[in-house]
Amino acid sequence: MRAWILAARPKTLAAAIAPVAVGCALAYYFNTFQWVPALCCLLFAVAMQIAANLINDLYDFLKGSDGEDRLGPPRATAMGWITPDRMKIGILVVVALGCLFGSVLMFYVGWWLVGVGIFCVLFAYFYTSGPFPLAYNGLGDVAVVAFFGLVAVGFTAYVQILSWPVALTLAGIATGLAVNVLLVLNNYRDVENDAKSGKRTVVVLLGKRFGLYLYLCSGLAAVLLTGVANCVLGLPLYMFLLMVPYLFLHAMTWNKIRKIDQPAQLNALIGETSRNMLLFAVLLSAMLVLSR
Repeated sequence: MRAWILAARPKTLAAAIAPVAVGCALAYYFNTFQWVPALCCLLFAVAMQIAANLINDLYDFLKGSDGEDRLGPPRATAMGWITPDRMKIGILVVVALGCLFGSVLMFYVGWWLVGVGIFCVLFAYFYTSGPFPLAYNGLGDVAVVAFFGLVAVGFTAYVQILSWPVALTLAGIATGLAVNVLLVLNNYRDVENDAKSGKRTVVVLLGKRFGLYLYLCSGLAAVLLTGVANCVLGLPLYMFLLMVPYLFLHAMTWNKIRKIDQPAQLNALIGETSRNMLLFAVLLSAMLVLSR
C-alpha cells in the first residue's frame, strides 16, 4: 500500500484540485454552482492525475529516465516495489474509476462529453508514453497549461454554467500557468539527467537559465491574466489586490531556487511551489466568490 501511495504522488494532487476549485468558483460567480457535477469533476480530475502519475512512474522506468542517479523522490517501479505488469493493472483500475465518476456528467451536458473524457485519458497516456510522448519532446509545458488550465477549469465551469464566457478562458490559462510552475521546477532540477536519457524538456532545449526565468515569468503571467479576467468581468479593482500574497511568495521561492547550486536541494522547494499553486487557486476563487 505504501508503494501505491508513493506512486500516486499525493503531493501532486494539488495540481488536479486547484483548477477544479477555480472552475467551481466561476460557476458560483455566474450563480450556477451545483454540488454533484462539481464533485464528479473533482473525482475525475484526481483520478486522471493519479493515472498520469502511475503511467509516468512506469514509462520513465521503461525509458531509463528513472535510473540510480535520479534526483527526485524514489519511484515505485524503478525501485522494484511494484512490477510493470501490476502497474499496468493499477493504471487500468484508476482510469476506469475516473471514467465512472466522469460519466455522471453526461446527465448534465450530453453524450458528447464522452469525447472530452477520452481526450483526457489519451493525454494521461501520451504525456510520457506512446510514439511521441509530449514530456519527452518539449511539449510538456504546453500540455500542462492546456489540460490543467483550459480543460480542467473550463469544463468544470462549463458543465455547470452551460456556456463558455471569455473570462473562463482567461482564468483557465492563468491557472494552467500557475500549475505549470511545478513542472518547470522538476525539469529545472532534472535538466542534466533528462539530457542524458533523451528527455527533451523545454529546459533541456533552451537551458537552465531559461528554465529559471520561465519559473518566475509563469507565475507573473498567471497573475497578469487574472487581472485581465478581472477587467473583463468588471470586478472591483481592489479585488485584484488579493493576488499580492501569491506574487510575494512566488518571488520568494524563485529567489531561493536562484541561489541553489546542488539540484537535489531543489526537492525542498517542491512543497513550497505546490503551496504557492494552491494559494493562487484559493485567491482567484476568493476573488470570484466575493465579487458575486
